[in-house]
Amino acid sequence: MDPVVQIFLAGSLILILLLVTTTTVASVEQKADNNTLGMPINSPAYPVPPYQFTDREYFIITYETDPAALEKVVPYPLKVVEPIVKYEFIRMPDSSGLGDYTESGQVIPVEFNGTKGLFLLSMYLDNEPAILAGREIWGFPKKYGLPSLGVDPVSKDTLVGRLYYGELEVARGTMGYKWQTLPTDDIKESLENTPNYLIKIIPDVDGSLKIHQLVSYHLSNVTVKGAWTGPTDLELFRHALAPVADLPVKKVLSGVHFVSDLTLLPGTVEYDYQT
Repeated sequence: MDPVVQIFLAGSLILILLLVTTTTVASVEQKADNNTLGMPINSPAYPVPPYQFTDREYFIITYETDPAALEKVVPYPLKVVEPIVKYEFIRMPDSSGLGDYTESGQVIPVEFNGTKGLFLLSMYLDNEPAILAGREIWGFPKKYGLPSLGVDPVSKDTLVGRLYYGELEVARGTMGYKWQTLPTDDIKESLENTPNYLIKIIPDVDGSLKIHQLVSYHLSNVTVKGAWTGPTDLELFRHALAPVADLPVKKVLSGVHFVSDLTLLPGTVEYDYQT
């Protein structure tokens, strides 16, 4: 073959390889930037929010606890308003992008810059995409657990919420099933207008702290389909890795059970602990 032709073909081959490589890298970068928030980049664990929840069922037990114990777990610049905790069992059978799961944990009424809100201390659930999306995007304090919510299959007259961590029960809430109907307007207003606060902590690749933020989020498009109350009780059991009993139950104040549709909106950074 003519040497000039050989040089031309070799140069063309190198150019083609460079174009293919550049296009492939650009394609991967574009895919990671535009279409995914999680890993692996070719099959992310969750889609881009917002997320829509249909027939989301709540059982919330409000109780009085030890003020000193609350002060230990509520971070600056949030302020404890009163020695109150809301223990939640939440059934989510239809969550866009995340699927079907149940969640349980503790929420603390707080104040931030003069506005009352809720600080989410702990959340235990049985769904990997929801755990990963919640922790990585907003900073939800999610860990894997085994919560449940439903009517007692034996007595058939009691709403029962349970949380197991491994094989051990760490929380149990009970309520007389739909003893009294509640108005839904106040619940809807509270869900839509109350700011919710999270502490987002993400480490860097060397194990040092990369992100440490106070994050707020809101709910929207809320429809409350029904709400009820009844005689309510709550028991918490001590566990080293699911320490819900560190905020002990001194007195149960109220219980509410309701079903709603809603949208979980993206969050806002309210305070950066590293600046």
